[in-house]
Amino acid sequence: MKIRPRVAADDALLTALWERSVRATHDFIAEDDIQRLYPLIRDSYLPALHVQVLENPDASPAGFIATSDNTVEMLFVEPAQRGQGIGRKLLDQVRRPGLKVDVNEQNPKAHGFYRHYGFVDCGRSATDGEGKPFPIIHMQLQDR
Repeated sequence: MKIRPRVAADDALLTALWERSVRATHDFIAEDDIQRLYPLIRDSYLPALHVQVLENPDASPAGFIATSDNTVEMLFVEPAQRGQGIGRKLLDQVRRPGLKVDVNEQNPKAHGFYRHYGFVDCGRSATDGEGKPFPIIHMQLQDR
């Protein structure tokens, strides 16, 4: 498995992976929100962020990580491949002192994953960045 930068031709596959992952892990998000976010992920977010793709041997994406400045904006793994170290490999690719991530409070597995990796809670917001009632836990990577 190799990690490489995203190219524009990846966007449809990465957005489909995003949708599968969200459906598997974000049961608190309504269908309307998924449908509204889908074209934004594909057409706006992916092109605007620094995205790294971890490829399977057949060149299909196993997961991807998107960063902006010193913040992990997205980390999604193919649902059938969760628990195989893909998220850790992607985080290792972008690891740097003070790296930050926001996690949905209603996604305790993701919160636990980031805590296990070395992030610590450093704040909480009652709503997400769009003002929706999805509490967010703000986390920051602690130096080893």
